[in-house]
Amino acid sequence: MSTTTTLSEAYREHPLHPHHIIPIDFNSVCSLPESHKWPKSDDLYDNKISVPVIDLRDHRVAQLIGRACEKWGVFQLIYHGIPLNLLKDAESEARRLFSLPSRQKLKALRAPAGATGYGIARITPFFDKYMWHEGFTIMGTSIHDHAKQLWPHNHAKFCDVMETYQKKMNILADQLTQLIFKSLDISEEQAEEMNWVGSSSALQLNSYPSCPEPNRAVGLAPHTDTSLITILHENSIAGLQIFKQEVGWVSVKPVDGALVVNVGDLFHILSNARFHNVLHRVSVNQKRQRLSLAYFYNPPTDSTVVPIVKSGQVARYRPVTVKEFISLKAKSPEKALSCIKT
Repeated sequence: MSTTTTLSEAYREHPLHPHHIIPIDFNSVCSLPESHKWPKSDDLYDNKISVPVIDLRDHRVAQLIGRACEKWGVFQLIYHGIPLNLLKDAESEARRLFSLPSRQKLKALRAPAGATGYGIARITPFFDKYMWHEGFTIMGTSIHDHAKQLWPHNHAKFCDVMETYQKKMNILADQLTQLIFKSLDISEEQAEEMNWVGSSSALQLNSYPSCPEPNRAVGLAPHTDTSLITILHENSIAGLQIFKQEVGWVSVKPVDGALVVNVGDLFHILSNARFHNVLHRVSVNQKRQRLSLAYFYNPPTDSTVVPIVKSGQVARYRPVTVKEFISLKAKSPEKALSCIKT
């Protein structure tokens, strides 16, 4: 009898050293530590252009999403069907978590060979400096064990809110995936041949505390997501920046009630490089904390992603399982795609 690999098990095979897991106590520092001080940046910016905003009710929605994925790799989604009170409740619970004393948060610290719990970004080992960030990762039923570690007697609301949030996000991610399939002219027969039964996902809560020297700090260093798509809810504090060829870095201005959707590596592979796996990063604010909740949506971990090749085209990548690609990204984020190029 065959067994299936969970998302957390796929990450468990790539343990991290504790110093690449444990955040600093942000409340105990008054100046930017040398360990978190990045070189001053002279990157190109363009604040005159904006990421596309798409209304899910629009009758052209599949076409609009396809164009945004092709030209940008990211868009903001409005009238998405996620209740605004749920977004606010999830944000409030994330703030409650990150407001706990450092010693309490460390009780739910991600294990070296673990994938869930409290800690810093998994991309940390690939950079010389630390990021001004703390996070909390939820996969499957891990939420209950970690929540009890944080709040032995007051964890029920956190669990209820986050479980409801994940269910709603999964429904929306399924819907968006079908719309993207439609934009790629993927037939029902081709979709069935993929044999993707269910999905694997993770919810990442992110906190970027106010920073004494934001021009020398980095909230999250430039990277692409491994996922098919990522659905991001953020508070009203700007910070997310995406890279657009021939333009430079573009700030994603928060739109009230909107969700940010970006293309991950797996959809880039599936689209045969037609869709951009958008490079993005996060800046920090001197006076205010930035919060975000990122829902990473993937096919089942043991499933295979095969590029959709149109007539007259050649496959840019070989088929790859989700588990193998996670392994490639864990070893070298920048070289993972080149390892599967044809």
